Amino acid sequence: MLSRELLELLHEAASIQRWNDHIRPHVGFSELDKQAHKMVFAWVLARSEEDRQVAVDWNRLVAGGIYEFLHRVKLTDLKPPVYYRLMEEKRAELNAWVLRELEATLRGLPGEFCADFARYLADDGAWPLEKRILKAAHFLATQWEFDIIYHLNSTLYGLEETRVSISNELEEHYDLAGVQKLLLKKKTHAFIDLVGQLRFQKRWAQTPRVPETTVLGHMLVVAVMAYLCSLGLGACPRRAVNNFLAGLLHDLPEVMTRDIVSPVKRSVAGLDGIIKEYEGAQMREVILPLLSPAWHAQLLYLTADEFANKVLEEGAARKVAWEELHRCYNRDEYSPVDGELLEACDKLAAFIEATLSISYGIAPPHLVRAKSSIYEGFKGKRLGPLDLGAMFDHFA
Repeated sequence: MLSRELLELLHEAASIQRWNDHIRPHVGFSELDKQAHKMVFAWVLARSEEDRQVAVDWNRLVAGGIYEFLHRVKLTDLKPPVYYRLMEEKRAELNAWVLRELEATLRGLPGEFCADFARYLADDGAWPLEKRILKAAHFLATQWEFDIIYHLNSTLYGLEETRVSISNELEEHYDLAGVQKLLLKKKTHAFIDLVGQLRFQKRWAQTPRVPETTVLGHMLVVAVMAYLCSLGLGACPRRAVNNFLAGLLHDLPEVMTRDIVSPVKRSVAGLDGIIKEYEGAQMREVILPLLSPAWHAQLLYLTADEFANKVLEEGAARKVAWEELHRCYNRDEYSPVDGELLEACDKLAAFIEATLSISYGIAPPHLVRAKSSIYEGFKGKRLGPLDLGAMFDHFA
């Protein structure tokens, strides 16, 4: 079970503003959105490496992304130049402090996750390819933000130095096929731009709420929760990674439709089905053509019927009951996806968003009703050994 402290920490990143000493678009750039975009970049880079027959350890890549996310949130008060200087000179001390700060937050997670976290920070030689992918993804996501603010800050002192620094870092990673592809700014970069639009789509768009969160930031929160819950279930490696990626990409079709709130979807009989059909068509006609054909099957498998429990048998997707998936298909060869777990994490994220806003005194009736409705649907719910209801109880 995930602790309240961990669940709050994930959402805390939505309040951390990036480039806050620069002129920015009105919506700004949150740390949560940056980390989410970074992990989509990492997916593109890792798939590009696999296209040229380089083996990527996806569990290490996903876990490393989560470790870096938690590490950065704890050190977010440090400006990048200060952060990098201190990491050069006081790495061991800073890492030890972060781990001490996160000790209570990470309670309840499998011991190997916490042990690997410490090893990931301490050993520069551990997981070299996965660390390079994540570092490249970090600077690519930073460059994406920087390109937007550059013209707004063209006369600002030090801006050119920042541009050169980012370019130099990317040059150091030019051996990665995906970096070369993205810097061409053709089809694959257009996909990243589409994903980036989800950084500007607000959740609960018609409801006053604080902190405001975006669709893309929400997707990362769901992904992290799904992955960590998968570890608690004893999921096989492919299942845990699938649950993370399915969470990270589950609202991707909304870049074509925007975030349509549930009451609207339920207001007309059959409307939800029409929306799903349209999203599927847009996925095939707009999004998939921007990506390597070798990636299409995975993207469709992870995003179609996103809350259905699925396995692959003889290359075909099949829906199964969760108990059957957990008991009979918890092996990499079946590429399982826990749709019920993803739905619970999606609703838990919404429940926490509503709860935090209400606790800050922004409590419009719609938000209060939504919180009550979500809780009634999930209180006491379990998936095998995983007590989902208890995580909702943290915020009841």
